[in-house]
Amino acid sequence: MTASPSTQLSERIRNLDAIAATSKLEAAADADIAAALAELRPGQAVDILQHFAPARRDAIAAAAATGEGEQWLARMRYPASTVGRLMESTAQPLAPATTVQQAIDALRDTVKARLVTYLYVVDASQRLIGVVTFREMLYAERTQTLGEIMVRDPFSLRPDSKLVDAMREVVTRHYPVYPVCDDEGRLVGQVRGQILFEEQAFEISAQAGEMVGVEKEERTTTPWLRALKLRHPWLQVNLLTAFVSAAVVGYFQNAINAIILLAVFLPVVSSQCSNSGCQTLAVTLRGMTLNELRPGRAGKLLAKEAWVGFLNGALVGVVAALGMYVIARIQHNVHALPLALITLAATALSSIASGVAGAGVPMMLKRVGADPAMASSIFLTTATDVVSMGLFLGLAQWLLL
Repeated sequence: MTASPSTQLSERIRNLDAIAATSKLEAAADADIAAALAELRPGQAVDILQHFAPARRDAIAAAAATGEGEQWLARMRYPASTVGRLMESTAQPLAPATTVQQAIDALRDTVKARLVTYLYVVDASQRLIGVVTFREMLYAERTQTLGEIMVRDPFSLRPDSKLVDAMREVVTRHYPVYPVCDDEGRLVGQVRGQILFEEQAFEISAQAGEMVGVEKEERTTTPWLRALKLRHPWLQVNLLTAFVSAAVVGYFQNAINAIILLAVFLPVVSSQCSNSGCQTLAVTLRGMTLNELRPGRAGKLLAKEAWVGFLNGALVGVVAALGMYVIARIQHNVHALPLALITLAATALSSIASGVAGAGVPMMLKRVGADPAMASSIFLTTATDVVSMGLFLGLAQWLLL
């Protein structure tokens, strides 16, 4: 059986970033675009729709199935990665004085056209005051009111809440649907748990790439020219930071010329410290995601990571120092023992710095309003390279030359 035009379109754009998907859809009919977007994740559909010109966007929304287009336009009012971006309208909320029979009659036609999981009860100001499940309605007397059988003061989400914050709130609840209320408690929509978890899974999958400067919208199917535009600016930033590291090595050129063995062990010290810092960075980002970094804990975290960094650096430094001593003795270097001690000291001390940087870089990015994961690995690597190379070569020049 041949797939419909909308299904073919949705399959073509499902794994594309928003801009590439928009380009693919430009020539299609509005109704086919609307049908294709309806088969995508809600957040992805809105991300694609917002890249069309306003007039075309409205035409596509108007061509969508009843209510779907209005939902897309309503979601666009909220920032990306928020609950509002995934929100859908609810069935008609009812007053607490409504009887069970009246509620059944009111829902009879609605349930034929859409999935209704909960019935929401609101007061005269549209503030959510209760939720009724169909199980309660099934066993209730038809003359009972919704106010008598509803769950009072139900849990709800805010439309402007970040997905990561919403996930922390719902992780122990596991409801199929969550009502969404504004700051005044007025019911503005609902979000399905499955959609919430799917969208957050996509967000998490992008975090590893963001650490090295890959934008989260880039996919494996992103056209090469757009991939180049997304990645290249961060590579220029990385090149600039690499020049800083190179300048440190250049400053100690005389020491390297005098003791060639230093050049051999530069990448050893640098790589160990970079890896140690990346371990701390991963733990810190996870702590931010799980909201473990409460106010006032930053200092304790930095102190802990500095201590762990020192211990790891000292243990690794002993092995590196032994390697330095053996190679220096084989080469009949008169500074074999001092070089070994310098290797140990530089590895231990620079690992302290790498631990502090691994925790401090994402916290600093968050404080200035940036994404803590965005290119944090680039800045971390620069910091660890500068400190480790500077310490290693500086100690050698100071003590041996």
